[in-house]
Amino acid sequence: MVQATGVVNSEPTVLDAANRAQRRIARRLLPFLFILYLIAYLDRVNVGFAGLEMSHNLGFTDRVFGLGAGIFFAGYFLFEIPGAIIVERWSARKWIARILISWGFVTILVSMVHTPGQFYGARFFLGAAEAGFFPGIVVYLTHWFRHEDRARAGALFFSAIPIANVVGSPFAGLLLGVHWFGIPGWRWLFILEGIPAVALGVATLFYLTDWPAEAKWLPDAEREWITGELQKEKAAKSATGSLTVAQALAQRDVVLLALIYFLALVGLYGFNFWFPTILKRATGLPNLSVTLIAALPYLLGVFVMIWNGWDSDRTGERRWHTAVILALCGAFMAVSVGLGGHLWTSLAFLILSGACTTAFMPSFWQLPTAFLSESAAAASIGLINSVGGLGGFVGPYVVGYLRNRTGSFTSSMIFMIVAPLLSAGLVFTLKARPMGGRQ
Repeated sequence: MVQATGVVNSEPTVLDAANRAQRRIARRLLPFLFILYLIAYLDRVNVGFAGLEMSHNLGFTDRVFGLGAGIFFAGYFLFEIPGAIIVERWSARKWIARILISWGFVTILVSMVHTPGQFYGARFFLGAAEAGFFPGIVVYLTHWFRHEDRARAGALFFSAIPIANVVGSPFAGLLLGVHWFGIPGWRWLFILEGIPAVALGVATLFYLTDWPAEAKWLPDAEREWITGELQKEKAAKSATGSLTVAQALAQRDVVLLALIYFLALVGLYGFNFWFPTILKRATGLPNLSVTLIAALPYLLGVFVMIWNGWDSDRTGERRWHTAVILALCGAFMAVSVGLGGHLWTSLAFLILSGACTTAFMPSFWQLPTAFLSESAAAASIGLINSVGGLGGFVGPYVVGYLRNRTGSFTSSMIFMIVAPLLSAGLVFTLKARPMGGRQ
């Protein structure tokens, strides 16, 4: 009887510890990581808003601007894999802090450019400074959240992408209208968005904890529960055969995931960097109005992204949740091009397309972590993100190049339609792998 009572009472105790641990970890980490990525994304894409005045002010052609916007990802590409492995093997806290501080200073330097060469160099070094941040956070989430909870946690983190545009659009619109101390507003945009990154880098050293075992802010029972759960997940993956870093990078599905992400980011950044300019030239509205309208795709995208993460975890399904969003991105843009003679209806579908450009991420980033762990997962995530980052270079550059050659954005938008549709199709070539009987 005593034994039975002990068994009955132990289950609620474990369940209570699990629920408390999940809530405490989420409250402690996700808001802070969200703020870090919000600042990161603002610093990455503020050039799209600055371009409304910068190109005219400095005499940059569309081709020069597109190359400068995209060359960020050339620097980004070089250091992604090492950065992700450093987070896994050394210290997420210290490496993320280093990244924040260095990219904050480089963002401020972007405000000082005058020539195309300086613009290219500053954007390249900004990419190099930020490299490793995104895959590092994806790896860091695997230190704290179980596979079945990770898409929801990721959705809250990834939602910083659309929210950065929602916040950044009106902020940029207001700054573009100032001329403080003889300095034009587009330069202030880089200065005022670089300073918070440096401050948050210092805060990161004191706030983040690398592993649950080191978390003094977790009670013993909760620390033991999450550590045990993550160890069981690691053991389940090891049972199917551990991979070295080299073996993981050569995996068919890792290569496919890199190509899928490359094509997805061609569309994402092609849209992200050029949508304000497309909107401005199509409507002739003042900068503040343009930046307010430019926030709409991302405001809608927040809700689509959070729903995707929640439903993906609820059902345990990853591939359809990724592919359908990518397909809708291309389909809505195709309708927008087809309705080119109806300005506002066409723009409405372009806004719907923009809402889908980032919403695939919560389910997508659970695909590599479903079958890889530790350094193999870190290196693979770094590879996927670095190759994807090249899509961030190709997208803006090709859009600008086609615009220069044709005098119209139509061919550029057709290019951005094809990329996410191909990406969606490739998702279904991935192997369906069960994770705890769920994927």
